[in-house]
This record gives sequence, C-alpha cells and structure tokens, in this order.
Amino acid sequence: MLYKSSVRPLKVVMANLLTVLLLIEVFAYGFRYGPDGLNMNYYLMSCPFVEPVVKNIVDKALQDDPTLAAGLIRMHFHDCFIEGCDGSVLIDSTNDNTAEKDSPGNLSLRGFEVIDDIKEELERQCPGVVSCADILAMAARDAVFFAGGPVYDIPKGRKDGRRSKIQDTINLPFPTFNASDLIRAFGQRGFSAQEMVALSGAHTLGVARCTSFKNRLSQVDPTLDTEFAKTLARTCNSGDNAEQPLDATRNDFDNFYFNALLRKNGVLTSDQTLYTSPKTRNFVNAYAFNQAMFFFDFQQAMVKMGLLDVKDNSNGEVRENCRKIN
Repeated sequence: MLYKSSVRPLKVVMANLLTVLLLIEVFAYGFRYGPDGLNMNYYLMSCPFVEPVVKNIVDKALQDDPTLAAGLIRMHFHDCFIEGCDGSVLIDSTNDNTAEKDSPGNLSLRGFEVIDDIKEELERQCPGVVSCADILAMAARDAVFFAGGPVYDIPKGRKDGRRSKIQDTINLPFPTFNASDLIRAFGQRGFSAQEMVALSGAHTLGVARCTSFKNRLSQVDPTLDTEFAKTLARTCNSGDNAEQPLDATRNDFDNFYFNALLRKNGVLTSDQTLYTSPKTRNFVNAYAFNQAMFFFDFQQAMVKMGLLDVKDNSNGEVRENCRKIN
C-alpha cells in the first residue's frame, strides 16, 4: 500500500509536467502549416514585437498615402505568383541580372520603401530573424485591414529566396486574360475558380493605367458599358500612364468591384470577363450581394496564397537587406 500511495503523486507530477511541456510547445510553435514549419507564433520567442512593428509602420504609411494599400497587396501577389512567397520581387537588379521588379508587369508596383522601413526597424530589434517574405505577407494583410477589409492572421516562418529574374514574370496573369486563361493560370497554382474570383476582388483597391485597358476602346466591346467606355476614353486622352480607379471607392476594401462588373463597368478585360463567363458569373453575383461572403473567401484565399512554394532553411535565407541577396 505504501508503494502504491507513493506512485500516485509521482504520476500526478509527471502528468502535470507533460501538460506544462505541451503548453510550452503550443505557445512556442503555434499551429503548424504543413511540412514547411510555418506557424502563427513563429516569432513569439525570437522577435516577440514583430506584429506591432509591422502594423504600426504600415498604418503610418497608409495614413500618409492611402493608395499604398493597393500597392502592398499587389506586391505580395506578384511575389507569390512567381517564385513562391519568398520576397524575390523585392530584390533590386544588378549589372549582371535584371530582377523581377524591373519587368513591364512590375514597373507600377509601389510600397518598397514601406518594406524597407519595417526591415530596418526589425533588424534593430532582432537582427537576422524576420524574413522579408514574412514582412511582405504581414504588410499586405495589415493593408487589407487598414482599408476596411477583413482581419485575419497568417502563419509565419517563410525564408527569402535567392533568385529574382525578369524572365520568370512571364507567368504573371495578363490584364487581357479571359476567364478560361485566368482559371488555367490560377489552377496551375492550386486555386479553384472561386478562389481566383475572390482574389481578383483585391481590385476593389487601386488603379489601372491606360496601357492596361486601351485595347478595349479600339472597337466596340459588347462587355463594356457605353457610358463607361467614354469615361475610359477620357482617361486615356491624358496618355498611356493615365490612371483609372478600378472601382468607385479606390481606397476602400469593399465589394463595389463586383457590383461594377454587374453594370459592365469592369476596367480590365480580366475584370469584366469574370461576369461575362458562365464559369465564374455566379461567384461575382454572390460577392456583389454578400460582402461578408466575399471577405471570408478572400481571407481564406489569401492565407492559401501565402503558402505557395515557401522556402525553408535548405533553399532560403533571412536577408539583411530586402533589396539584395546576402
């Protein structure tokens, strides 16, 4: 009896110890996302203030210039769609290499200085810890929320890529794509047609330059409202670089973009095709009438996009300067 009574307290102590160890594991490593080791609390111990640092700098930049919200989200998309979410779009060209950011499809990207400011502050607080790929993903997420969109968390732990070449950007979707082209391009990266439409809803922010839509004005386009065609033509009268808002609330994250498509007021061919095509029309209708549904599907698709071809320690690094490989 003495032996049994002494064993019970030992079992209780061991059980409590295992519970404590499990809690430490949860807090230290968070919820893991796949074999890449990404998790929500990746920087909890190594750089605990990373989230407020990113948010504060993004908020300050967007207070000064709300149009940068579209720039940060678009930059994250253009990063992930090429070499995966590895910060390759941030790398500057050199004498012997023309980088992604200097391709025609990326020349209008904006917000690089915001990423630089975040990186500089994080290098002061926790040098060599937070990757540029993670900074860009967090900045895009915070830009969505600042503009009035959904709040959501993303797993962290991406490493920065060591490749950035202009020829890789041929894989970016073109503004002249039709729905079938878009479904194929996004499908090659594991997205459904509905996820593609939800991600296209990011065009609720920002502008397009005349060069991206003037092809729709050279002849009568039955998918383009007549009066809106006149608006686009007036924009293009100011030159190829003249800007046209993608919807009526260019700095607000809402579902106005989808409502514009219902009225044949989509700016780009790749916008209006989402409503013209029976393959995607039902999704546009749903998001136009239910903003909450759009917000939910958008955040799910953004988290999924942020997991594309993530680099780890074997094929990536944490850059000291986001603009150049270590």
